[in-house]
Order: sequence, then C-alpha cells, then structure tokens
Amino acid sequence: MLNLNEHPHRRWNPLTSEWVLVSPHRTKRPWQGQMERAAAPVQLVHDPSCYLCPGNPRAGGVTNPAYKQTFVFENDFAALLPAAPEGRRVEDGLLVAESESGICRVMCFAPRHDLTLARMEPGAIRSVVEEWKSQYLELGAQSDIGYVQIFENRGEMMGASNPHPHCQIWASHRIPNEPAKEQRAFVARATCLLCDYVALEVRLGERVVCRNEHFVTVVPYWALWPFETMVLPLRHYGAMDEMTAEESDALADILKRTVTRYDNLFEISFPYSMGFHQSPTDGEAHPEWHFHAHYYPPLLRSATVKKFMVGYEMVGTPQRDITAEAAAARLREMSERHYTAG
Repeated sequence: MLNLNEHPHRRWNPLTSEWVLVSPHRTKRPWQGQMERAAAPVQLVHDPSCYLCPGNPRAGGVTNPAYKQTFVFENDFAALLPAAPEGRRVEDGLLVAESESGICRVMCFAPRHDLTLARMEPGAIRSVVEEWKSQYLELGAQSDIGYVQIFENRGEMMGASNPHPHCQIWASHRIPNEPAKEQRAFVARATCLLCDYVALEVRLGERVVCRNEHFVTVVPYWALWPFETMVLPLRHYGAMDEMTAEESDALADILKRTVTRYDNLFEISFPYSMGFHQSPTDGEAHPEWHFHAHYYPPLLRSATVKKFMVGYEMVGTPQRDITAEAAAARLREMSERHYTAG
C-alpha cells in the first residue's frame, strides 16, 4: 500500500498542470553537496553606501528623499520600458518574437536598512500593504498594462543585490507565464479552484502552518521547494484592492507570522522569492481569480544547504525529498517571536 511518507510518488499541481516527484526516503541519505555561506546579519540602521537608504544617491544619479515609511521609484535599470516599439516577427512558425512594454518600479518597505518584514512592526507592514494596493490600482489603470506583478527577492542566495527591505513591481502589457498558467486552470474549473483548496486544507489541517480570521498559510500539497508556502484568503476575491480594512490588517499579520517562522527555522534572515498573484488588469472581468501569495525559499537542511534544480529536474520532472506535510510540521513548531528578539 502506498505510504506518502515513505514511498516515492508524484503529486499533481492543479494550478500549473504539472507534476512534482516526491522522494521522502531520500531524506535519510548523507549530504555531501555544496554548502552555501550563511549571510551575515545586517547591522547598520543607515548605510551611507546603500542606494535605497533615505537621502542617498542611486546609481542613476537621483537622490532619494528622506522618506519615513514606504518609498516607490521607477527602476533605474528597468527590464521593461513603457515606450517599446510594437512589432512581431515570425520565421517559419518556429522563431517568434513580439514586443513587450511595461513599467518597473522598486518599493522600499521602510527607511531602516537593517529591517525585514519579519522584524517590522505590524503597523509598518500595514503601510506596506496599503502601498501595494495603491501601486496595483495605479499601474493597473493604465490602458497598456495587463498585469501587475509584485514580488520580493530576499537574500543574496535569491539574487537580491541589496539587503535594504524592498520589493519590485513589474507591470507588463501581457500576463506573465506563471499567472497565465493559473488563469487557464481557474477558467477550466466550474468552481473556484482555490476556494475549494483552502476549504480542504483547513479541514485536513496537516499542511496548515498558521492562520488568522481572514488568511491561512499552508505548505501546498504539490510544493516543489522544501519549505514552500502559499498565503490564501479565506474569502473569495481577485485582488488586494478588494480587501476590507480588517483583511488588510490580517494580511499584514499573516505575512509577519509566516516570515518570522521562516527566520526561526534556521535562525537566519531566511532567503526566499515571494510574489502575489491576483486579477489581471486587462480591462476584462475576472471573477475566476482568487488572490494569493507564493513563497519559494531555497534552503533544505540548514542555513547553508540549498536546494538545486539540476539534472533530472531540468530534463525530466521537478523533485523534492521532504514531504509537504513534514515541512508544514517543522514550520508549525517555530515560534512567532523572532529569534533576535531575545
């Protein structure tokens, strides 16, 4: 009889229509792979050399204002440009390229250089939530913007070039690949996929990490990364601008509790890539969308052991060793008081 805690098996991801291979028996093998350097904690409240700190010059020559809460500016080295010329090129139906325009912004969460969301006060995180709402509305209202992607890369291991607490906002003409996969899954289902999934996870409980009155954090059944999580609202709505004041408070609360558990897992500033998925802004109605966030952390066994996507995972199927249930149990065990608080 198949035992999901001991035997290799595949799990289906209904959001992306892809499989992930789970090999729980491999957690017993000794680790002889690459050990990453643990990032040193940030000590400076204000770093004179940081291009995101208040009052400092950026690489593009602009000086930041002496901001007190959040601060948003146009990315000095944007991946998308608003004035990209329209065009499409096709060669024999195989070589296809088309223009893509958009706007890229950087958003600083706080003026202090040494903070992260895990160490910020709930009220300060609430200000971040309000700015996310404003950016989604402002950018999404532009006629040539079809999707607003808000995401955060935290830590050198995830390619973050600056430890100052910040995220990025890329608003593009077309829907990016990952939310486009979810869009197809949502449309294909008669009922809301994530409403049904949230109800199931809350009922079962074994993959729930934490919850409050309006949100729940779970390790998804089909999780690929070792301690991957999803943050899901208990009520159905498509985007953060539809949240009530109480739900905005609850989002700030659940985000802080989730990332604090991450930090406490190995007592480091836990690296991850995080992004919100919400309704496209293409002018169409999207009742099928259910707002949510994905956290993709790379750490596997300790602060220095990283999960790599190589070999079979690149040419075959993505694979993980630790089960989603075991990962959720580890995260549930963590305190919600940050380890640096003493």
